[in-house]
Amino acid sequence: MAMTAEKTMASFAANDVITSPAHGRTGYKTFTLGSFQFSRDEYFAWIQWPAKGETRTHAMSIDAFLRALMRDVAWGFFYGWVNFDHVLGTRNHYGTVDLYAGTFNGTLRDAGVNYTENFETPLIMATFKAILHDWTNQAFDPFAAPEETGSAFGCKNGDNVEAIERTRISTIRMPGIPGDSPLRDDLPINRAFADVVQDEPRVVPEPGFENELHAFNLFKYLSRSDVTWNPSVTSVCKQSLFCPTTEEYILPIFHGNDRVEWFLQISDEIAWDIADKDSGEPRARVIMKAGDIAAMPADIRHQGYSTKRSMLLVWENGNGDLVRMHESGEIPPWPVVF
Repeated sequence: MAMTAEKTMASFAANDVITSPAHGRTGYKTFTLGSFQFSRDEYFAWIQWPAKGETRTHAMSIDAFLRALMRDVAWGFFYGWVNFDHVLGTRNHYGTVDLYAGTFNGTLRDAGVNYTENFETPLIMATFKAILHDWTNQAFDPFAAPEETGSAFGCKNGDNVEAIERTRISTIRMPGIPGDSPLRDDLPINRAFADVVQDEPRVVPEPGFENELHAFNLFKYLSRSDVTWNPSVTSVCKQSLFCPTTEEYILPIFHGNDRVEWFLQISDEIAWDIADKDSGEPRARVIMKAGDIAAMPADIRHQGYSTKRSMLLVWENGNGDLVRMHESGEIPPWPVVF
């Protein structure tokens, strides 16, 4: 997201979330969603599912798991696939969500130990939010860069509701327009963007067009971001969505596209690992420097790495019919045929 979103208290159906009592040693609850079970200890998240008559188990470092889970919740399961790592992930059907283990891992799928279960969106969202609430300790912010947060490890120690209740900013037209999302000038300038000019453009509309002409300093807006890898919607023109964000360290998920995404690197540098969406087999590595533009096709997954906090503009097409058009072959997975 470009900057902190509005904070609201969670509103989920707690009675629909299946939990076990907190573990006596660590203090964390265990959660059940369909045939999946989620538990954690001091260092790892443990995910279990049935396959071939046995219970299969996968482990993730708890900080990586919480960062990925935070994005899946904040993005509302986003466009297509959110792979937490090479095994676990979700696929958005826009009303229901698949939770899968190994289904988009060629090796596990060929071995027949993969598993997928479909859930109504409110139920899986409620469960994921409940996990975040119980497993995020008071020192850890799963939205922040590693230098800006404490540790996710250890036994249960309070919570951080304020951090995990951020939601993705989604403007109607553009931040700063009356009735739309605020520019949030109250936030401090991030340490990585201390040199960013904070001047706002001067707009002088003709009388009668005061609400039709608007501009703001996007660099200033992004310089005050206190979250990473969380694109916000900052301009809307029909189905065209500009979604800038600031990036530092590692994108916590491998995003599998169900439509083409365009990336414009505004500052500094991001390295992208590109893999096949279905199997996870590597396909390319893309190095984007300031001014570079790249299209991420609809048949890949990607994960980014940014040493210095950078600014990235993600250009999305919000057309809900694109998923069908890509899957039917009506349009190719890439934007241009050379």
